Amino acid sequence: MSLPEPRQHPQQGLARALPWIAAGVAALITLAGIGAAMLTTERTDAPATAAIGGPFVLETGGGRKVSDQDLRGAPFLVFFGYTHCPDVCPTTLSQISEILRALGPDAKIKVLFITVDPERDTPALMEDFASSFDPRIIGLSGSRAAIDTVLTEYRVYARKAPAKNGDYSVDHSALVYLMDRDGKFMRAFNIERSPDQAAKELRSVL
Repeated sequence: MSLPEPRQHPQQGLARALPWIAAGVAALITLAGIGAAMLTTERTDAPATAAIGGPFVLETGGGRKVSDQDLRGAPFLVFFGYTHCPDVCPTTLSQISEILRALGPDAKIKVLFITVDPERDTPALMEDFASSFDPRIIGLSGSRAAIDTVLTEYRVYARKAPAKNGDYSVDHSALVYLMDRDGKFMRAFNIERSPDQAAKELRSVL
């Protein structure tokens, strides 16, 4: 199945620091899980790789399905978050969009933004939110069961944190995953550098 055509949209002290702190702790937890996976991978004649990633079928706007098979043939990035995220998610997506701009419009790479909050993030909302940063960022949602499966496959930490008036936020790991052309995990992708430096690394694997 072909990937959906991207849609163009316009670009969109302690309390504010808490989401960053929570995301940092969650990222350390996820990195520890990645390290453990690398250490425990069964030895074979092939180089050991972390057991991160796996098959999925999720949904974007208009009821269009996107699967891991649709991404085969070129490396891609994966980031998990949610549209109600106050700081970390929009900041990360903005950084990714700058890297994509540095790569240029002809670079054959996609970015998946997968929700950790499917109860509020509909496929249409995810599509609109993600593509407002860059049309190559594909927002995906699905059933709670489908999302939980992907979170497990990618070893993502995500936990609801109750707030006032029955609302909630979601503490989650904030790593960006670089996957190869076969959908296998390569490494955590560092976006905390200049867009040109990050783009240079991506060009080396395209």
